[in-house]
Amino acid sequence: MKLIALLFLLTCTVRAESIITLNVDPTPEHPRNSEGSFATLKSGRILFCYSQFYGGAADESPARIVRIHSDDQGRTWSAPVTVVENTGGDNVMSVSLLRLASGKLAMFYCIKNSWIDCRPHIRLSTDEGETWSEPRLIQQAPGYFVMNNDRVIETSKGRLIVPLAFHRSRGTDPHTSKSWDARAIATWLYSDDEGTTWTESASWWAMPVRSGSGLQEPGVVELADGSIFSWCRTDQGAQYGFRSSDGAKTFTPPEPTEMKSPNGPASIKRLPGSSDLLAIYNDHSGLFPFPPKKRNPFVAAISTDGGKTWPQRKLIENDPDGLYHYTAIHFVGDAMLIGYCAGDSQVGALNRLRIRRITLDWLKQP
Repeated sequence: MKLIALLFLLTCTVRAESIITLNVDPTPEHPRNSEGSFATLKSGRILFCYSQFYGGAADESPARIVRIHSDDQGRTWSAPVTVVENTGGDNVMSVSLLRLASGKLAMFYCIKNSWIDCRPHIRLSTDEGETWSEPRLIQQAPGYFVMNNDRVIETSKGRLIVPLAFHRSRGTDPHTSKSWDARAIATWLYSDDEGTTWTESASWWAMPVRSGSGLQEPGVVELADGSIFSWCRTDQGAQYGFRSSDGAKTFTPPEPTEMKSPNGPASIKRLPGSSDLLAIYNDHSGLFPFPPKKRNPFVAAISTDGGKTWPQRKLIENDPDGLYHYTAIHFVGDAMLIGYCAGDSQVGALNRLRIRRITLDWLKQP
């Protein structure tokens, strides 16, 4: 009997794990490898696309989108291959991959031409990512529109929703950041025909209090009742949230959420087969020690009430020198993969890409 109990304990110990399966460190040739997104192909192969920079590591430095793959559920990874060459005045970056209900694979990314011109595009694949359609512009109006990585969703009714942060231009010189206003306005676009046409939400929300950041890098998730929860990073010590009951046609005004955090992005997805939400973000509630205004610690949290409260929280990483952000979440069997920027004072905040494999049992452990 004791032997059976011991074997059971060992089995649970093996199953419940959180392990790093890949670090893509900066090199002289590629000084920054950052934000990406996952997709599972019909063969079972897992695809991960990310931004590979060359000629610099700044947000305006040249970058292409590359792909790697795993055939063992994220335990090992292939070498990178280019998917989208740089067609922007600056770069292409911030990719989201999405399996559509029709079976097609969709890829979304930003083409950044300057400090006053950055807009999202969509491409479709009918052969599991071997080839892609020509890029189609999502936001027709000119301007600087930020779409974060791993942010686009398709709702249960087949509607695509793209959350955007609009930064107005403060000048006309496209080559200087002085022309770019850091105070973002949150908005959303939606499509009912797999991205052929897009409609702008009636809601454009600015920060309701004095802020240097505004409402930056929004995300969206569909709740179990079909409504939409959206959130943004802010400089107010918390993520701000919005809700929509009409499929992103309109959103409620922004309000601070229970997710106390620095001015860093959160990522949220529904747990498979559940109405519960999983969030990964820098928790500054005080449950774990945290350095003020720093994107650390790196925490997983679960909400059972549609994002109103987050009572279950578990520490992923908290190296005192670490910076953790721009997370992609993907569920694979009884585990999840997260791809994120794992920076520090040696390599820089955004320059190292890390993939971690976490069993769902690990999330439930105290």
